[in-house]
Amino acid sequence: MRKLNSIKLNHKKNTAEYEAVRFRTPEYVKIPMSMHMGAPCTPTVKKGDHVLVGQKIGDSDAFFSAPIHSSVSGTVRDIIDYRLMNGTVCKAVEIDTDGKQEEIQYTIPQVTDKESFIKAVRESGVCGLGGAGFPTHIKLNPKNEIDTLIINAAECEPYITSDYRQMLERPENVLGGIRLIMKYLSIPKTILAIEGNKPHAIEEFIKLTENEPEIQIFKLPSTYPQGAEKVLIHSTTGRVVMEGELPSDQKVIVMNVSTTAFIYKYIQTGIPLLRRRITIEGNAVGKPMNVIAPIGTMITELLREAQTDTEAIEKLIAGGPMMGSCLINLDTPVTKTSNSFLAIKDYKEPEKSACIRCGRCIRACPLNLMPTELEKAYIKKNISALESLKVMLCMNCGSCTYVCPANRRLAETNQLAKALIPKKK
Repeated sequence: MRKLNSIKLNHKKNTAEYEAVRFRTPEYVKIPMSMHMGAPCTPTVKKGDHVLVGQKIGDSDAFFSAPIHSSVSGTVRDIIDYRLMNGTVCKAVEIDTDGKQEEIQYTIPQVTDKESFIKAVRESGVCGLGGAGFPTHIKLNPKNEIDTLIINAAECEPYITSDYRQMLERPENVLGGIRLIMKYLSIPKTILAIEGNKPHAIEEFIKLTENEPEIQIFKLPSTYPQGAEKVLIHSTTGRVVMEGELPSDQKVIVMNVSTTAFIYKYIQTGIPLLRRRITIEGNAVGKPMNVIAPIGTMITELLREAQTDTEAIEKLIAGGPMMGSCLINLDTPVTKTSNSFLAIKDYKEPEKSACIRCGRCIRACPLNLMPTELEKAYIKKNISALESLKVMLCMNCGSCTYVCPANRRLAETNQLAKALIPKKK
């Protein structure tokens, strides 16, 4: 099996041994109605309504969507227009909390077959917790027969350790979720893929699965980007997901490890997705930590808890430094897909220079794309060239930008180039 291109990064997993602490109930939350790929939800509450923890406050009739629940009890302050990181606008529900955290009467879902399992997963509100936000109930209902479930526990980005803490703190939830998915989707085999820089997690799961040969613990090389879906599938099975294909076309489903753990917890308790385990890191942070925070909590509160010098922040990143998104201000809430916030000070933007045609970006690309040629085609707005160079295959891993000695923003250019490609009907 041919190895895909990869790069070596300083992992900076400084919070790996920091157990996640439960964050207090904030006085106010802002919960966007779009925290997943697909159609945004419509608020099911109005200004002045009293809401309870776990109450559904947003839903949609659209197939490609997932409901949203309140993480607090209190009074709806307002329904506002909120601009997301990608520039689009959706509704957001603002809630003043009452400090009581009164909960709805949770109903444990009655799951007896695949159909009821998929329905329960949708009602939980879960989407891909690794960052992409793909509605999980859709992923778990593929058209093709699946022979392998792959659990993505690579967590290959520097700094982030929230998935790692999930594995160490609640391994029984991870395995419980795996067993449920295998049972109701009739999948005979699971590969739990963990990067080699997490030896404690690997040892723990090898021990816990010693009597379950259908669950294989796979040690991934500690190179970037092992957690990218197509790379992960190739690394663990040797299969190649071609352009235009889904993983299910290769008879696999890839699930994030925290998503898998949540599914088990929901099926056992009926408690929907209300909180996220998040890493707070960066050189502006005085007390790096992992924290379990209610969805809708403002980032400023988490940064304050982590003793962050907010005045000195020059770059605030949601996610990791390679694939994360820069935030324009601190007035941003925790969402379903939040797994890390990095507060950086003393940042200087690298000065861009001319391409020296060294080929490092090509050798770094896991998918063997040609970033320099893509950049040229984008500048010329040559759509046919962009298509022939397979720009839509770019997964924005950032490897090309990272290795470029000329500091050219190649990965960013690829994403701008994708917007030029006409959408197929």
